[in-house]
Amino acid sequence: MDNLLDLIEKRFGERPDIEAPAEGKETIRKLLDHRVIRRFAEKPVEPGLLRLLSAAALASPTKSDLQQGDILIVADAAKRARIAALLPDQPWIAGAPALVLFLGNNRRQRQIAEWRGKPFPNDHLDAFFNAAVDGAIVMATFIVAAEAAGLGCCPISTIRNHAAAVSDWCGLPDHVFPVAGLGLGWPADPGHMSARLPLSARVHLDRFDETGIEAGVDAYDRRRHGIFPYRQQRDEARFGHAEFYGWSEDKARQYATPERADFGAYVRARGFRLD
Repeated sequence: MDNLLDLIEKRFGERPDIEAPAEGKETIRKLLDHRVIRRFAEKPVEPGLLRLLSAAALASPTKSDLQQGDILIVADAAKRARIAALLPDQPWIAGAPALVLFLGNNRRQRQIAEWRGKPFPNDHLDAFFNAAVDGAIVMATFIVAAEAAGLGCCPISTIRNHAAAVSDWCGLPDHVFPVAGLGLGWPADPGHMSARLPLSARVHLDRFDETGIEAGVDAYDRRRHGIFPYRQQRDEARFGHAEFYGWSEDKARQYATPERADFGAYVRARGFRLD
């Protein structure tokens, strides 16, 4: 149990008074010790292993048994290179031994309605949202399975910056869209544990509570800076150089610039209504 508490303290900056369950300690330990990996050994990930991980991921929970999270393994080297070229700020993608896309698929539900001669009155925002959540759950479960097998992973949300191009290259039809990508392979180093906001900021009891949230974020900024400070400040030409540059300053600067503002238009172009 001490090892689990040590990991919680390292990750969240607090040591809660909790007891570990009798079973599952090793799985919980691995989740607490999760690392993002961007440097990989020059060793391929076998197709059979990717298939096995896909099976484990697709055994995950799914809204109303609709099964709207799909997996697309990008095996073609030329296609992988084209996708990597879209993301020059993440050069590690080109060197990842495997690239997987996680999709939201609301098309199948519409096909089923047509095949069975039933109406489809649920053409609104929830149709998109359900498929997106299913795709995210599949990705999260895939990561757990991959890390259990000894692989390292790094999600690629920036796939959505180029959703139309990726959809065209991968033949995604209407009502199917990329949720995120995932680069994975055998780790070349242990990776880095990212410090997280304290549990008190993100775990709520009975009702949402943000008492002391500003002070909590400030304390987190300083704890994280002491562990792993940012190497450079974002957009100094616009915002200047901050004497202290923590997580909240970085994220405020990141979202002070429009990002992925065309994604709604892309989603509508794929046939979704977002009413």
